[in-house]
Amino acid sequence: MIRMKTLEFSITYRTNLRDRPLSSITIRTAAGNSRRGWLVADRQIIPVALGRGGIKADKREGDGGTPRGTFHPLRLWWRADRHPRPRTFLPVRAIGPDDGWCEDPANRHYNQAVRLGREGGDRLQRDDHLYDFIIEIDHNTRPRIAGRGSAVFLHLARDNFGPTAGCVSMTRPAMLRLLARIGPKTRIVIE
Repeated sequence: MIRMKTLEFSITYRTNLRDRPLSSITIRTAAGNSRRGWLVADRQIIPVALGRGGIKADKREGDGGTPRGTFHPLRLWWRADRHPRPRTFLPVRAIGPDDGWCEDPANRHYNQAVRLGREGGDRLQRDDHLYDFIIEIDHNTRPRIAGRGSAVFLHLARDNFGPTAGCVSMTRPAMLRLLARIGPKTRIVIE
């Protein structure tokens, strides 16, 4: 009987930190303007627009506040009819003409994606470009509490960087850079 010695070896690939999702990003209010802020991701500092009510610890439906807290991105919604699929670590879903978001605290689908026609809701396929890329976050999801805020996203900013209804918005180039580095385990810290 001949015994053969087996050789074991492993191959290690060097990976660049940019090849992995960020562990966290931080969003802070800009000095002197509660409707503007800064998103800090690794060494990038991105100007953002915040809710017209600034950052609020006690977010309520319709108050225009961006909620304070730590959140995680759930998925990217994107307009496939306008843009190629962006590079990201997030699950991705194309926005269709019947996609909406329920903002009615009395509805059982409050703060969830809905099909328009069956349910009322805010249309995700907008004529402007604000929702061409939407990062859905887990604000008020587990548990969902009626009236504690809905449809809080990271999305594209208006040309004048005007305030949002409670979301965080940024330019398209900044969004694409962020999407390439964000994943489901990335913590989004809004201070």
